[in-house]
Amino acid sequence: MDKLPDIDNIDREILTYLTKDAKMPYTEIAKKLIVSPGTIHVRIKKLEGLGIIEGATLNIDYAKLGFDLMAFIGIFLAKGSIYKDVIIELNAIPEVIEAHYTTGTYSIFAKIMCKNTKHLRDIINDRIQVINGIIRTETILSLEESIRKHVPLL
Repeated sequence: MDKLPDIDNIDREILTYLTKDAKMPYTEIAKKLIVSPGTIHVRIKKLEGLGIIEGATLNIDYAKLGFDLMAFIGIFLAKGSIYKDVIIELNAIPEVIEAHYTTGTYSIFAKIMCKNTKHLRDIINDRIQVINGIIRTETILSLEESIRKHVPLL
């Protein structure tokens, strides 16, 4: 098992603030933690160097951009050994925004964003189900995203 990175409670508090607002200025984090902005800068660089922080993300309201339908696609593979090839194909589909190699019922569980049900049908029929090695799919529509949060670090 890999050794856990050497981080302390200040590092964890910095991560907690950044998970709530990735654009929070270092000076504001420093005030909250009663340390210098330089300390925050050095700590964040350390966390990046350890691979704990990898870039920053945006939370986009896709509905405001015309993507009103979120769906989850359970994908059944002919055999698990083709997983990487299928992932490469799925990654080429812009509407596929997440994909997970899973245990249980599905081989892959993917999240896609679509404009409407016709768009969803076209993606499933013309882009996903034609991928070599996919034997079938099951679609689950999301009616509402009710919870989105980060793991507590403290």
